[in-house]
Amino acid sequence: MPISSKTYRHLQPEDRVSLASLRQQGLGVRAIARMLDRSAATVSRELQRNTCEGAYASAAAHSRCRQRRQLARPARKLDREGVMFAVVRHCLGLRWSPEQIALTLARIYPNGHPYRVSYETIYNCIYAQPVGELKRQLVACLRQAHNKRTPRSKGQDRRGQIPDMLSIHVRPPEVQDRQFPGHWEGDLIKGQANASAVGTLVERTTRLLMLVKLPHPKPASAASVLQAFTDKLNGIAAPMRKTLTYDQGREMARHKELTANTGIAVYFCDPHSPWQRGSNENINGLVRQYLPKGTDLSGYSQEQLDAIADEINNRPRKGLGVRTPLAVYRQLLITHAQPQSSLVH
Repeated sequence: MPISSKTYRHLQPEDRVSLASLRQQGLGVRAIARMLDRSAATVSRELQRNTCEGAYASAAAHSRCRQRRQLARPARKLDREGVMFAVVRHCLGLRWSPEQIALTLARIYPNGHPYRVSYETIYNCIYAQPVGELKRQLVACLRQAHNKRTPRSKGQDRRGQIPDMLSIHVRPPEVQDRQFPGHWEGDLIKGQANASAVGTLVERTTRLLMLVKLPHPKPASAASVLQAFTDKLNGIAAPMRKTLTYDQGREMARHKELTANTGIAVYFCDPHSPWQRGSNENINGLVRQYLPKGTDLSGYSQEQLDAIADEINNRPRKGLGVRTPLAVYRQLLITHAQPQSSLVH
């Protein structure tokens, strides 16, 4: 009769207590096996391995079992008592990233050397092994000191895709070259608890900034962004309205209506690729000098936002030959034979 797989389960600590008690009562191996619902071979092997000085004690048996399991496993490359852990901890204290540490060790030691370690192992050492104050110290050494490590693969956005998106990779080449004006980058700056927001529009050639007040509540809804951006973009001279490059935020879900209202074609960046809107990201940092993170942005009027944009647009820029975005934009308007009254901020 075949024996069920249940009888071959490893003994648990409570099983060892029962085994010790039954053994003291003088029961044999098979009798004990029946009472514990285990294989007789399992009970016999347990007694042979963990009997000490002619007697079987549950605490001593459990300790011997744990010791054998630890010896059977390969030693951790970054054990907290080892030399490598001290080296890695020292380099982290110098603000080296795990990748920089791993590459440096790979350059010093040949392939297969025990002192070579991957950056994934270092990350596991930081987030998985230590606890308490040691973990906080190691995490604080990282550039982005998150309590949990962000997965390398973030997975697909489960919010759904924006319909009929035009990828940045099919955008006209002259947009990338910044040789012709009228190509914009857009984004939202969020306020306290994401309950308020301000739109930012940056012209790529001149770096001219326009700030857009969004209605409250639900400032980042597709309807709110559509109306606010339509009003602001329609105030720009027609030759200066060609393309808009945006990230894949859901607030731009009605981009086709924006194109119909303004004549501006909307192109979308790749996910998690802020460098594809580098001008906008840089300007957002300047805007944060006036609208710090955690600020309630709903209290700012359009006139106040225009004043902030004017001040930023009147800063000289090295990339513009130490001219201001406003001066360069005005000159381009004159070149295109447009009256200065068409200029809006």
